[in-house]
Amino acid sequence: MPARHGYDPGVIGVLSTTVIALSLAVALWALVLVVRDRTVGNALLVGLAVLEVVLLAQAVTGVVQLAGTDRTVDGFTFVGYLIGALLVLPAAAWWSLAERTRWGTAVVLAGCLVIPVLVARMIQLWDGAGV
Repeated sequence: MPARHGYDPGVIGVLSTTVIALSLAVALWALVLVVRDRTVGNALLVGLAVLEVVLLAQAVTGVVQLAGTDRTVDGFTFVGYLIGALLVLPAAAWWSLAERTRWGTAVVLAGCLVIPVLVARMIQLWDGAGV
């Protein structure tokens, strides 16, 4: 696929796609638990942990790519989104463990749905659309 203006289809594109797909899969899993009136269990927490590891890889890669780029990218905002994405899932998991009802699971669902939005915004910033 030819590169369009400002878009690097390399590691950032692969990680972004992986993060979005994984977060939507975990969100679907959480939705099933909400519909079945179940609380967050160990299996869903493992799914959140895997997603968090991929988000950490994206954050490290994003900072390294930002340090080496000559693009016009608002670095503070971009890094803020990277850090924000890292904080959403632990906060949702903590809340779900404190709220041991289906609504705690719904918080995990909401957290997983926030991640693709944050990633989409990071892609916009990387492309220079947010500057």
